Amino acid sequence: MGSGRWSTDVYTAAASYRAATGTSAFAYSDSGARKPHPALDPHGVTQRESRDSAEHPDSTPIAVLFDVTGSMRNVPRVLQTKLPQLLGLLTRKGYATDPHIMFGAVGDATCDRVPLQIGQFESDNRMDEDLARIVLEGGGGGQRTESYELAMYFMARHTSLDSLAKRGRRGYLFLIGDEMPYRQVKPKEVKQVIGDKLSEPIAVEAMVAELQRSYDVYYILPGAASYGGDKEILGYWRRLLGQQVIELDDLDAVCETIALTVGLGEDAIDLSAGLADLAEVGSAAGASVGKALAPLRGTVATSDRNVRL
Repeated sequence: MGSGRWSTDVYTAAASYRAATGTSAFAYSDSGARKPHPALDPHGVTQRESRDSAEHPDSTPIAVLFDVTGSMRNVPRVLQTKLPQLLGLLTRKGYATDPHIMFGAVGDATCDRVPLQIGQFESDNRMDEDLARIVLEGGGGGQRTESYELAMYFMARHTSLDSLAKRGRRGYLFLIGDEMPYRQVKPKEVKQVIGDKLSEPIAVEAMVAELQRSYDVYYILPGAASYGGDKEILGYWRRLLGQQVIELDDLDAVCETIALTVGLGEDAIDLSAGLADLAEVGSAAGASVGKALAPLRGTVATSDRNVRL
């Protein structure tokens, strides 16, 4: 999808109403929901779409999927409070043309009631509505693995991007978590959660290779998470994604990190310019973002993001 325009006034009015009425920004989850909201249920979904339109002729798809188990369940609450800042950097600072943003959540298909939630690509305040519908599971299996590979399967086979089909431009996919994927995409879990029939498992390495034909994939590990700084987990992701693994010491800096990573990928800024922009908008995240993205300096550029049509 991806029609309409983001309004900070609408966002602020909704936040003011919630404050006045004592309503949670995550009312669906906080009401005790234990199944995915119908708008975010991946079962039976054919495609989530990022489409060009007269209003947004040059769309840039940006998907943000976060672990909602254990200590990671606070990530969406941080994202919700910083949405205007994220959109402001992407649009007013010109980091990306016509951004379409999708939110989703990852749990553990071996034990959680809501192991996968996937919203739609949106360009207006419906992205805030999708975020508010996410169930903050808080469970997890405690075995240092979550079902990221199931989310990769959905993103590779159940999304459609005009940027890729029309201009040979991959989208951006950010996975935010603190554990490893399982080593295989399992047919039983795909059938149960998404509804597809697979004849055999898919190795996670093959799944990543397929996904990277459509997306530049980044994994963000916040330092304050349960396994922040864990060498085994970081090493596993680096074997899968190379340098596109980001260690972030401040959970509150997630939005700024995503915005500047996109700006670097679009060749709209260099890291110094991005950090100057953060200071200009009053963000205190500059030091954390600069430290997190310094290893990426010079490794992401527009020319690397084009694929042959």
